[in-house]
Amino acid sequence: MNKLKHFIESKSQSFLTIFLGLAAFSTYFSMYAFRKPFTAGSFQEVELWAIDYKIVLVIAQVLGYATAKGLGIKIVSEVLPAQRAKYILTMIAFAGICLLAFGLIPPPYNFVFMYFNGLCLGMVYGLVFSYLEGRQITEILGAGLAISFIISSGIVKSIGKYFINLGISEYWMPFLTGLLFFPLLLLSVYGLSLAPPPTEKDEKERSVRKPMDGYERKGFLQKYGFGLVALIMIYVLMTILRDIRDNFGVEIWKELGVSDASIFSKTETIIGFIICGMTALLYFVKDHKTAFWLNHLMIFVGCVLIFGSTVLFKRQFISPFFWTVFMGTGLYMAYVPFNGMLFDRLLATLKEKANVGFLFYLADFSGYLGSVIILIYQNFGSKNTSWLNYLTQLSLILPIFCMVLVLISFVYFSRKLVVDFVLT
Repeated sequence: MNKLKHFIESKSQSFLTIFLGLAAFSTYFSMYAFRKPFTAGSFQEVELWAIDYKIVLVIAQVLGYATAKGLGIKIVSEVLPAQRAKYILTMIAFAGICLLAFGLIPPPYNFVFMYFNGLCLGMVYGLVFSYLEGRQITEILGAGLAISFIISSGIVKSIGKYFINLGISEYWMPFLTGLLFFPLLLLSVYGLSLAPPPTEKDEKERSVRKPMDGYERKGFLQKYGFGLVALIMIYVLMTILRDIRDNFGVEIWKELGVSDASIFSKTETIIGFIICGMTALLYFVKDHKTAFWLNHLMIFVGCVLIFGSTVLFKRQFISPFFWTVFMGTGLYMAYVPFNGMLFDRLLATLKEKANVGFLFYLADFSGYLGSVIILIYQNFGSKNTSWLNYLTQLSLILPIFCMVLVLISFVYFSRKLVVDFVLT
């Protein structure tokens, strides 16, 4: 292993970019095979506490995720580099055991295992991104990681749908899908474990990334809290929209008259490559402040695209397929920057000795709590509204709020950076 590490360290920046990008991509892709396949099922024959059982399962997993994000604010921000691979493999292995139990235990008693599945998986992204942050090539690596969770969501749902079409139970399908990707997971995490730490040049360019204790986390929030609240609120609203679109894609496409299992792979692959290209272009912006503002612009334009494409779809100017692609592209333009790149540039601009994991998990914890609230409202507050109508309603409302919040964040950090520059 030491020889391999030395070999990788001795190679060029281009080689490291490809190697780390592929390792991170395939690690997170494999993780999604343990997370998202169950959403390919409908679970229509079961209810629990007068709630549709699929909603119960989604809420259970999201609550598990939210719990993990809350714990991750502390754990991921403090974890040592040598422990990351062990944490990733252990968490995903336990998530797989939960899926096995989900298949073995009859409904509705098996929903609790979906909670523990989410609890196991909720810290994986932050641990994977820890290998990538604080480098001159972080945008390129982040682009690969971004495309992984967009494309993988569609592909694993398509695989899950194929399993169901073959006659495999909805309850066993998630475990079998995860099992299919486990060998790739082992190889991918091993690849990540060979990653060399950021160089001195990286640290000079992006600021030092280090574990944060409770006192340091509190101090950071006191210093930049108002701007962070505006950014986190954008992420909460986009997480709500993304989770409705992602978790209930089967039901939404059914309302649109499409039952083709490959539709998820087709739309999400197109979106994934578009977002990957946009994100990777930020690598060429060397000035961190400029890149930070461009992330704001990307979020704002994404919100405009969500709103505009939904208006066109409602007026039947574009087909369901193109609406899904345009709306999904806008959604991920607003969502993906929060998955590391925006916060990485923020820390580099502020020259703060902190880490992305803390900020990301703070945002993610808030986002998943928002998803739970909106799912409960959908079940009890608007039961007569279909998932398609619910998605289109949210697509016309949430982007407007997000555009206002982007402007608030822009003004706040513009002033904050000017003040900090004068003081230094």
